[in-house]
Amino acid sequence: MSNLFSPYAGIFFDLDGTLADTAPDLVAATNLLLVARNLAPKPYEFLRPYASAGARGLLEGAFGISPDHADFILLRDEFFSNYEKALLVESKLFDDMGHLLDQMDEARLPWGIVTNKSERFTNPLTELMGLRQRAISTVSGDTTPYSKPHPEPILHAARVAKVDPTKSLYVGDDIRDVLAGKAAGMKTVAAAYGYCGCKEPPEAWGADYIVNQPLELLQIIFPNRG
Repeated sequence: MSNLFSPYAGIFFDLDGTLADTAPDLVAATNLLLVARNLAPKPYEFLRPYASAGARGLLEGAFGISPDHADFILLRDEFFSNYEKALLVESKLFDDMGHLLDQMDEARLPWGIVTNKSERFTNPLTELMGLRQRAISTVSGDTTPYSKPHPEPILHAARVAKVDPTKSLYVGDDIRDVLAGKAAGMKTVAAAYGYCGCKEPPEAWGADYIVNQPLELLQIIFPNRG
């Protein structure tokens, strides 16, 4: 029996840039688009922050286009096809995140995943990473009619987990995560180690906590640990 106790009823995480470092495979799928058009691939460090906004962000970073551009749908669908074929090549949990999940499982503290990634990618990726089997709820951007920053995906995850959202914590690496978590009545953590692709720095998001590495979450989730 674990001697870890948490003031929270449940912990919920964004996926890309928070639980898992998926940018290497997202950037690789994006650079394939450039190479196929005889354009030079972009440096990983340049595209990494754009991974925070998924296909929309990465296509903006690579081609300088927005969703209203005539070529956006074609490029997005080709990106999806590239990514689907190589979901888990270099993607992995952030350092120490595995230890954190083990500690929560040991304490029987429910945890779930709430991402704007579509189920087409979330479900196989979390299965392959062994996360879906452990998470009490996994909610994607198209699981409900809404995506973050709307609170409904987070509230849906809490309902599935049968936990009170006002006694729960949401962790994410984008301002949309903090806005959604706050709107759902949860305490929020800004994951400053993530992609943080929005213009405002994590200090400006209004989160209850900011962490610079996953291990710092242990002290927030289990404040009375030894």
